[in-house]
Amino acid sequence: MIWLEEKGHNPGGISAAYRSLRAFLYWWEDEVEPENWKNPIRKVKAPKVSLEPLEPVPLDTVNALCEACPKNTFTGIRDRAIFLSLLDTGVRASEFLDIDLGDINPNTGEILIRVGKGRKPRTVFIGQKSRKAIRKYLRLRNNDQSALWVTKDQTQRYSYYGLKGMVVRRSRSAGVKTPALHAFRRQFALSCLRSGMNVYYLQTLMGHSDLQVLQRYLKQTTKDVSNAHRQADLWITVCNLNFDI
Repeated sequence: MIWLEEKGHNPGGISAAYRSLRAFLYWWEDEVEPENWKNPIRKVKAPKVSLEPLEPVPLDTVNALCEACPKNTFTGIRDRAIFLSLLDTGVRASEFLDIDLGDINPNTGEILIRVGKGRKPRTVFIGQKSRKAIRKYLRLRNNDQSALWVTKDQTQRYSYYGLKGMVVRRSRSAGVKTPALHAFRRQFALSCLRSGMNVYYLQTLMGHSDLQVLQRYLKQTTKDVSNAHRQADLWITVCNLNFDI
């Protein structure tokens, strides 16, 4: 770990190496049970990793990407539905591409994520605009593919690199900076928080095992903090505390 630090590896990479080494040494301790052997990792503290907030995709960028999708072509209609659904569900790109036709109810907006991170299933939802976009996309489907998202020729499931390349192309057409696929997930989390969603509900929708992971998605702005302060000030006023200032 000292060597990794001297070589200039970032804290996240050093932390990943530490976790792998710790897992191996604990396994060795439990399985082999060496006589008179003490596990050295027990005296090594985990390296600190700063939880810097991650940038979400700006809503103006999402709007520009949707506008860059032709409304009279299969790929244009598909891509528009993809952008809206990525933003509306907050799912990981791999989970998004694994959705089958049988996993979604275009009328109610329920989508079953069969295998999330940690192999845990969960249900997510899409709103009216996304449902309308998906129904329009599905009306153009004329194949037996089980996948929800398919390639231009409708013969294969859309791949991760195909999705990534599509975002790059649409970004160039729209004249905007290409967002990371995960940035849609960050915007979903931030929008839910700003709209007042309970963090435990949000944790369930995001598929996180604990709230600490969620913190990195919440790109707080000065406006958010100011609004929170005003709410606290209003609460004190409502309480009508009786003391002199």
